[in-house]
Amino acid sequence: MSGGVVEIIQPKGKSSDGEEQSSVVVGRAVYEHPFIVRLCHWVNTIALFVMVGSGLQIFRAFPSFGAKIPQKDLLHWPKAFAVGGWLGGGLQWHLTFMWIYMASGILYLGYQLFSGNYRQVLFTPRDIPGVWPMVRHYFFFGPRPPVREAYNPLQKHAYTAAIALGVLSVLTGLAVWKPIQFSWLAWMMGGFHWARIWHFAVMWAILFFVLGHLVMVILHGWNNFMSMLTGWKKDPEY
Repeated sequence: MSGGVVEIIQPKGKSSDGEEQSSVVVGRAVYEHPFIVRLCHWVNTIALFVMVGSGLQIFRAFPSFGAKIPQKDLLHWPKAFAVGGWLGGGLQWHLTFMWIYMASGILYLGYQLFSGNYRQVLFTPRDIPGVWPMVRHYFFFGPRPPVREAYNPLQKHAYTAAIALGVLSVLTGLAVWKPIQFSWLAWMMGGFHWARIWHFAVMWAILFFVLGHLVMVILHGWNNFMSMLTGWKKDPEY
């Protein structure tokens, strides 16, 4: 689990005049991201981008969503930014990485729930009062609320929404992949055509989240990025 704290200590030494100096604490580090969280994060990231690229390759085969939306050239997606080379190749990449995407997501959710680590990242009722102060700070240049934990309420809201989008991407994808076997799922989404639309919309919602996520990583500094590689965050603000 996360939460471990260590102090970074400068060892004893001697001053320029020869006097022995005592050890001093020069910083501290917090163990924010357990190994399973980091593993799932990076595996899921790779799987996501392969699935987006291969999904757009599949979309290129028929870039439309039905009779009520123009049947031709709804979106010109460049072949260079698609994965698979053709429809069959795109399907193979997509269906292969689908299992990796699902497995890493299930492992991540299972670990968060059974370890209790979900309190660090998932939005809960206790976070509701902190949403507006963070909105005011980020979007209206208001004062910055005190930092008390790894993620503020607005970040937790975004990550929880991202998890929900991940679940929706799987459900809509299953309805598109197996509309007969999962007919009840396709029916809940309004039919096969609507399932395709929902799947496409969820993909773009996830990509917009990724864009915002990258912006926040840049704004919060190098230590924030390194913590997702090593697990440890040096000199946290909380």
